Amino acid sequence: MQFEDFVAARGQALLRLAYVTLGESVTAEDVTQTVLARLYERWSRIEHPYTYARRAVMNECVDRHRRMGREVLVSHEVLGDIPRERSSRGGSPSADDWIPRDALWRAVVSLPPRQRAVLVLRYYEGLSDSEIAELLGIRDGTVRSSAARALAKLRALREETLQ
Repeated sequence: MQFEDFVAARGQALLRLAYVTLGESVTAEDVTQTVLARLYERWSRIEHPYTYARRAVMNECVDRHRRMGREVLVSHEVLGDIPRERSSRGGSPSADDWIPRDALWRAVVSLPPRQRAVLVLRYYEGLSDSEIAELLGIRDGTVRSSAARALAKLRALREETLQ
């Protein structure tokens, strides 16, 4: 596969991954462009380019978040809704599976970078705990505990808003 074909096939997926992780489109575009530039330089030496690029996107997102401090990055663009979970039928989410974008998005971007990365990789990318651990360079147990803490925080935020 040529680099141009890879970008045509996977570029938008990498951009969406960066956006879902960061919550801000301009920074997500910068991250994706940086990763693709690095990938281009190493193209002939990389066996699994999508795996490499996905990990590079996640690492760059975490680095950018750290550099910016604990600011919450919230985009005010109108992008529609975000699915709560994939439909149990395996297809697209049904209307009942969708929740308002704003409330969920604000809660997700308030999570620490690792917790957010774990949730994005688990629920958006559909990766297993072992794949997430390998991608982020952490242990399987850390993936599970990060996901549990993140979900607990999201539940607590939901309860606060319902009261």
